[in-house]
Amino acid sequence: MGVRLTSTERDRLLLFGAAELARARRARGLLLNVPEATALIADTVCEAARDGRRLAEAIEAARAVLGTDDVLPGVADVVTEVHVEAVFDDGSRLAVVSDPIGGGSLGDEAPGAVVSGPGYPDPVPEVTLTVRNTASVPVSVTSHFHFFEVNPRLDFDRAAGYGMRLCVPAGSSVRFGPGESADVELVPIGGDRIAIGFAGLVDGALDAPGAKEEALRRAAACGYLGAEPGAGR
Repeated sequence: MGVRLTSTERDRLLLFGAAELARARRARGLLLNVPEATALIADTVCEAARDGRRLAEAIEAARAVLGTDDVLPGVADVVTEVHVEAVFDDGSRLAVVSDPIGGGSLGDEAPGAVVSGPGYPDPVPEVTLTVRNTASVPVSVTSHFHFFEVNPRLDFDRAAGYGMRLCVPAGSSVRFGPGESADVELVPIGGDRIAIGFAGLVDGALDAPGAKEEALRRAAACGYLGAEPGAGR
């Protein structure tokens, strides 16, 4: 009987495979390129989480796995931050590994912390949504999860949450208790605006023609609250 994997599970296996290739090449004395280094750093976080280590400990482990002597020239200048969603004992958390190659000093800031100040402006919320948890259990959403694809039992205007994430510090989360309603502030997902994994409702470029309409259709077909036609609240 075949085993069906979720898109998140497939992504985790792909990451592990890439990290194993990086380990094998490093063992042969090869210097790692950007994809290899990134995969190894991200996989180290995921494995530390699987071992029961806390978020800060997993980030520290990832920052210690590679030095500048392990990578090709220029790689450390390119790979300045690695983001990876990992499953910890208290749920899924986004790990932000800053300065991951060479273990540079972060001063008094915790690894992966959000830094404010010149060059690091605080994000400005663009959307505020009222979210109601209709489930009988608490639901937590991490900082960089594509909000459109959060738990189907959370009832809110899904269309308004498309391409957005929580406006909270990286690595933190918002918890919705059973039957509770809360207002949340969202900001657009940055970078290349590509959503891979999560609930599998997008798995590609967020701004591609027809992507939002297709994601809404998939969400409605799968019973996600707030995705049905005319569900704007």
